[in-house]
Parts: sequence; structure tokens; C-alpha cells
Amino acid sequence: MRRILLRALLRAVPVLLVTAAVTFLLGVFAKQEPAELLLGEAATAEAVAALDHELGRDRPLPVRFASWIGNALQGDLGQSWFTGIAVTDTIAQRLPVSLSIAGLALAIALVIGTGAGILAALHRGSGIDTAVTLAASTLATLPPFVISILLILVFGVAVPILPTGGFVPLAQDPLGWLACIILPAIALSLEAAADIARQLRTALVATYEENFVIGARLRGHSEARILLRHALPHAGGPALSVVGIQVPRLVGGAIIAEQIFSLPGLGLMAFDGAMQGDMPVVLGAVMVTVAAVLASTLVIDLLLTALNPKERTAARTERTFA
Repeated sequence: MRRILLRALLRAVPVLLVTAAVTFLLGVFAKQEPAELLLGEAATAEAVAALDHELGRDRPLPVRFASWIGNALQGDLGQSWFTGIAVTDTIAQRLPVSLSIAGLALAIALVIGTGAGILAALHRGSGIDTAVTLAASTLATLPPFVISILLILVFGVAVPILPTGGFVPLAQDPLGWLACIILPAIALSLEAAADIARQLRTALVATYEENFVIGARLRGHSEARILLRHALPHAGGPALSVVGIQVPRLVGGAIIAEQIFSLPGLGLMAFDGAMQGDMPVVLGAVMVTVAAVLASTLVIDLLLTALNPKERTAARTERTFA
């Protein structure tokens, strides 16, 4: 556990620094001048210089970047150039929307992918196995934005039973919250579910041919016990690795989903900030997104370690001699 946490920290720090530096430099090279955007083309040179000084843009580039990093470590991501609202406050409002979509999409993908993978493995070679494999291959080729449009046409136009835009906080109305995010979550989840199902099916089929599974069957264990206690923990690692790969895709897909379904999430915030040239907003949104992806990767690494038989044995040995 300590090794994993240390490795994650050593990986996260340079990734965050490089991401911040690249995003910061892109804003500089884009030649976006907030003073001209805010004051207009008719603004005097004195007014532009005064606003640049107020925003700290008259300082050397390394000093500006170091200052931003220092403030970010204290939880201050700056203020929007256009609204004057603290970026952390805006993120606090937008982040629950993005987390709701990505979290529900991941949950749906795990349920559908795990169920379909187990079903195909238990009926390998049958029509069920063929149907699951064909469905997974088909869903894996459909981009989330195509599925989003199809879902809107079906559930927003043909059978208008679900909203196709807007957001209701979970604490305010749980059913309304679910109704607002279910369509984008489904659109994002299907590709991940297909990958999980295919990987889990392959891993389970191979695991059922292992000696420890055959031995468990000869000892008279039930098929349910063999699946849950022996086969699934052993075969779950590769499928969980697929989940780790899919998490960044879900985060990236959420940006498109938020635009299609008009959801006020972090992705839409970053997009609007980029279109306006509001670099504090863009930089804050990118950094929080990358941090969320790194945190999810750490969770996946911890789960993979827990599922690894060698790691479990080493942990028990360490506790014994501690």
C-alpha cells in the first residue's frame, strides 16, 4: 500500500506540473489579451496597462507561473477575467455535475459489462456467447455522441419521457437528478461496458481452465462459489485494468455530453472559458480534471493490488511478522 501511494505521488506531481505548464504556455502563445477583451478596442494604453498590472500580467512569465502554482497549492486557482468570480467557486458548482455523469456512467458500465462478461463466459460457445460478443463489438464502434443523438431522438422526441437538457442537484430532487443525467451517462457507458464485457469474458474462460478451478469443482464446490470465490477474483484484474483505461475516456466524453445535453459541468466550463480566452478558468478546469483522473487511477491500482494473489499473500506475511 505504501509503495503504491508513493508511486502515485511521484507520478502525479510531474504530471500536474507538466499539464499546468503546457496549458499556461498555450494561453500565452495564443496572444489572448484580457485587457483588450474587457475594455474594448478603443481602450487607452494607460487603461490597458493598469488592468494588466491588476491581473499580474506585467510580471515575467516564470514569476507568473510560480505564483499561480503557489496559490493553487493553497486552494486558490485565481479569478475569472470576465466575471471576477473565484475559479474554485465555479468549479465547486460545476464539478458535481461532471462527477454525477462520469460516476453513473462508470456504474452502468460495470454492471452491464460485468454481467454480460460473466454470462458469455458461463455459456461460452453458445448462442448467448455469440450474441454478447456481437453486441459488445457493435457498441465499441459507436462514438458516444452518436449514441447521445439516438437517445435524444428516442427518449426526447419520439417518446418524450426524459429531459434532454438541464440539471437538478441530487440534494434538491434525487429523481430529477437521475432523470437529467441518465441519458448522457448511458451514452458514455456503453463503450466502456463493451470493453469490460469482452475482457472479462476472455479472462474468465481462461481462468475456468486453471487447475485451482478444476480442483474446486472436484471438491464439490457449487458453481456460484467457484465463480465468486475463485474465478472472478482471479479474472477481475484484466477487466479492472480496462476500467482504468476507460476513466480518462469517460472524463473526456463528458465534455461532449455536457454540450449535447446542455449540462453545466466542468467540461462545458472549460470549453466556454477557452472560447472566451478566460485562461484562469481553463487552467483551473484542466488541473482539476487531471487531478480527478490521477485519483481514479490510484483507486484502480489499489484495487488491482487487492485482487492480486501474490500481493495478498505478501500482505498477510507482512502482518504476521509485524
